[in-house]
Amino acid sequence: MAGRAPRPQRQQPGRGGPRGRFAVIAGRFNEPIVKRLVSGALRALTAAGVAGDAVDVHWVPGAFELPLAAQHLARSRRYAGIVCVGCVIKGETPHFDFVAGQAAAGIREASLATGIPITFGVITSLTEAQAWARAGGDVGNRGAEAAEAALEMAEFVGAEKSKPGAKYSRTTKGKR
Repeated sequence: MAGRAPRPQRQQPGRGGPRGRFAVIAGRFNEPIVKRLVSGALRALTAAGVAGDAVDVHWVPGAFELPLAAQHLARSRRYAGIVCVGCVIKGETPHFDFVAGQAAAGIREASLATGIPITFGVITSLTEAQAWARAGGDVGNRGAEAAEAALEMAEFVGAEKSKPGAKYSRTTKGKR
């Protein structure tokens, strides 16, 4: 059985809520499960001090569409972090492998290309029961874990950008 994600390590405790806006992008495929991931992400953001009006939720058809939506939102520079959630359950064909792999790779590529933290809260499971266990069941909530990772990474990136001599600009797309 899979374990829970590590506890979040906030860099600057006690300095109020995180700065900036956050987005949650959700794939509608397996929607009842994904709704639980969205709820977990929103609870984690709220618990960290992000105001409700500083979070936007966007829905896309499925996990395969998450990277394009994430890249579009990241390029807008409106968000300190973006949380992607979805659910891909293995069926009888290799379709699962293509969708899950491309969603993960695309989300990573969007984050690296823009310098905006974009996290992967997509459940990739062999059965529906495994998916439910990872959507607030015995194994945790991958949406909450992805939101906590986005918060931590947004704090990390923000701290690095504010250091003397940091070489960040919009033209370098966050690369050093």
